[in-house]
Amino acid sequence: MKIAINRCWGGFGLSHEAVMRYAELSGFKLYPIVEKGVKGNIDFNHYVPYTGQKNVFYISYLKKPLLKDETYEEGSCFYPRNDIERFDPLLIQVIEELGEKANGDYANIKIVDIPDDVKWQIDDYDGQESIHELHRSW
Repeated sequence: MKIAINRCWGGFGLSHEAVMRYAELSGFKLYPIVEKGVKGNIDFNHYVPYTGQKNVFYISYLKKPLLKDETYEEGSCFYPRNDIERFDPLLIQVIEELGEKANGDYANIKIVDIPDDVKWQIDDYDGQESIHELHRSW
């Protein structure tokens, strides 16, 4: 079994290109928007389509496009970090295709092979992850 983990301090995160490729392979469309403006302008009521700007603080991925002056609800978002299983074959394909370009900010994603019959968990220390076999503890 192949599992994707982050191997540096910071945390698991996919690049915009990787998220969009994953959606394409999965057969659904995402609508990325910028939630906070470029150069640190904070205005949570201002969303603009993401067009590849640099220095963007946060990109949200919506499952449907926003209408003019519409804000989005929590359930209308796709969260790559939580909505994709680390062993998802399409995620593994995206990482293998893109290599380092799959890494989000503060991420260094690696694929680890483990035996199929092992029960496992991902352990995290300040964003740096490792895979451990599950066992009993008291």
